[in-house]
Amino acid sequence: MKNYITAIIVAIAAIICFWLIGNAYKYKFKTNETISVTGLAETNFTSDQIVWSGDYSRVTMDLKTAYSQLKDDENKIRTYLKSKGVKDEEMVFSAVSINKVFNTRYNSDGKETGTEFGGYSLKQDVTVDSKDIDKVEKISREVTELIESGIEFNSSAPSYYYSKLSELKVDLLAKASADAKLRAATIAKNSGSGLGSIKKATMGVFQITGQNSNEDYSYGGVFNTSSRNKTASITIKIDYAVR
Repeated sequence: MKNYITAIIVAIAAIICFWLIGNAYKYKFKTNETISVTGLAETNFTSDQIVWSGDYSRVTMDLKTAYSQLKDDENKIRTYLKSKGVKDEEMVFSAVSINKVFNTRYNSDGKETGTEFGGYSLKQDVTVDSKDIDKVEKISREVTELIESGIEFNSSAPSYYYSKLSELKVDLLAKASADAKLRAATIAKNSGSGLGSIKKATMGVFQITGQNSNEDYSYGGVFNTSSRNKTASITIKIDYAVR
């Protein structure tokens, strides 16, 4: 009888031991399981800053004359921009660049025979940086008025920027993280598990594209400056532990 009781006790102890070991392995296996998800967030926004630039030049045989003409053009352009509402602090005139021009000579047979000095080419840029986008857009379209006044002015397309981009990025990152957590929780619930803590998080590329454009996302990120209305997006990959 004593031996029988001892055998029962040993058997119960063995069952408990195997149960504990089994659950330990089960717990260890489960803690090694992870759910990997990618969260996405995007938002549309409108630029609040515009940068527009243009250049003008003069070419004459005499350097002093060319410089005098170019400075006269600068004064006319400055006056013109002020008349359109541009403030002094919103416009910047670059230093004057000077290049010597050489023209190629040809004989009656069309063969090149050498070069000859063609004068001095002087060029200067003007840049307007403003928060008044409508005003500067209008100026960039009406700049032909300067050309009609005798100034050889070349206008560039405006560039658009957003001064609160850092805040926008942080907000999108928070929303992308929330999106990732929701996806992971759904997967865990449908698989009969619980969602544990974050094991690893990797931020994806921050992209800015023009609204309603066909721009492709880039591995290094897209930063659109040609569109006034833009779309910002960001992704984040998060690995969650399973419990």
